[in-house]
Amino acid sequence: MNDSQTDEAHAPAEVEQVRQTVPAYSWYALGVLVVVYVLNFIDRQILSILANDIKLDLGVEDDYLGFLYGTAFAVFYALFGIPLGRLADSWKRLRLMSIGLALWSAMTALSGFARNAATLTVARIGVGVGEATASPAAYSLISDWFPARLRATALAIYSSGLYLGGGVSLLIGGLVVENWNAAYPDGGPLGLVGWQAAFLSVGIPGVLLALWILTLREPVRGAMDGLPTPEDPHPFRGFLEELVQVIPPFTLIGAAMRGGGALAVNVAGAIFFAVLVVLLSSLVPATSALVPGVSDQWLFLGVGYYAVFSWTMSLKSRDLPTFRLTWGSPAFLTVVLGYGTVAFVAYSAAYWGAPYAERALGADKSDLGWFLGAPSAVAGFLGVIGGGRVADFLLERRPTGRVWVVMFGLLSSVPPLVLAYNTSSLTIFYIASFLAQMTSASALGAAAASSQALVLPRMRGLATAIFFLSTTLIGLGIGPFMAGYVSAVSGDDLTAGIMSTLVAVPIGFVLLLAALRLVPAAGATVVERARAAGEELR
Repeated sequence: MNDSQTDEAHAPAEVEQVRQTVPAYSWYALGVLVVVYVLNFIDRQILSILANDIKLDLGVEDDYLGFLYGTAFAVFYALFGIPLGRLADSWKRLRLMSIGLALWSAMTALSGFARNAATLTVARIGVGVGEATASPAAYSLISDWFPARLRATALAIYSSGLYLGGGVSLLIGGLVVENWNAAYPDGGPLGLVGWQAAFLSVGIPGVLLALWILTLREPVRGAMDGLPTPEDPHPFRGFLEELVQVIPPFTLIGAAMRGGGALAVNVAGAIFFAVLVVLLSSLVPATSALVPGVSDQWLFLGVGYYAVFSWTMSLKSRDLPTFRLTWGSPAFLTVVLGYGTVAFVAYSAAYWGAPYAERALGADKSDLGWFLGAPSAVAGFLGVIGGGRVADFLLERRPTGRVWVVMFGLLSSVPPLVLAYNTSSLTIFYIASFLAQMTSASALGAAAASSQALVLPRMRGLATAIFFLSTTLIGLGIGPFMAGYVSAVSGDDLTAGIMSTLVAVPIGFVLLLAALRLVPAAGATVVERARAAGEELR
């Protein structure tokens, strides 16, 4: 058993804990993390209110806009989340978050200087890499600032930044675009138009926020669980190991280092995903592909899924306990994949809501900020906080309490979503969108806390990265593109696009039914299963 696995023999299970008091500083630090996450989603979601302007200026179609918002961001966000999640488990988490914030803010600002789709895609990739630092570090920090009995609540409060940022982005973007274009109808300084100025207005402030992050105090890792963990003397070693295992084509080197058999499996995986890319590109060709002959959507996703395959195989050989508690745990997988289907529908509706209201219902940009953006921020906040509190309440009464909240978020959001995208009334659209946002948001805190409860403290950063693989490579990577593609081939019919994403609901329902049966036993045997995996390595 190696040093990184010694805690398996001593870590306490997440059962009844001493009801520790939570210092006021923990709440203050959580508030700062919420501000970071708000900016995270302002920078990510502002693309929604700018979509129609970008489409007009750059001459692209809805499938490209879905690709830009989803896949171009999601693949790099997911892949770099793995090595950065490992770094969050071994290095200064606040320092990592500060660097990432500065990077994604700079790349958001760079989007404001884009003159073509290729430049905008590159900037979007940079935003994904930078934002990959935020949640692995934040989830790990929150788990060290708050006891287990309050983690779903604390994670829900942090996650509220997702909805606050997404809502505020529509308000900021709409105001900047309309006022800039009114002041400079032929283009302003440097020839910038409204949508470009909007990117600059939300990207630049992030650099200042990065400095604020550095003023926070790093908590002792694992101390809240009675398992203080010393700092890794070589924190970047693990990061580089993960980088080689997950970023193509270095994955071939990583596989070769594990032996000829591992290399053969890796090459076979690469061939499989390459064939799949070609097949999907021929069956579902993009209407505005940037790479001739191959859809960007499937090329990016193929690379992403191959990279995840490579990393999973390497994790199994390098850290069997972590593999067994994550990829090798049906309970863990049904939770994260089940929530991935919630994200599949929710991300699509969140992104396409503003373009749909503007095109189909004649809404003004400034009105969208006030009547769609601001209410959606409130709805998301209420949903995620309420869902987190209910999840903690139910967990004290039944071990499946959190999973039931995820199930509620999946199913209860469907009726208002169907109503929103099939009404001719702008008022009904706003109300139904509010309800859909609130109900789907209720699942996030419960799903995040469930995934954290199924691993040991030293695994939380990587568990978070795997959790976000589901929300990004499945939810964000496919959902918005699918809605945009169906819209494009249906003659700009966004109703058909959004309705097509509901195919994920029955899949999620089956996964969460399985989770209801698997999670209680898995949560009660975390230490035993990790210890057994460690014994196999002796």
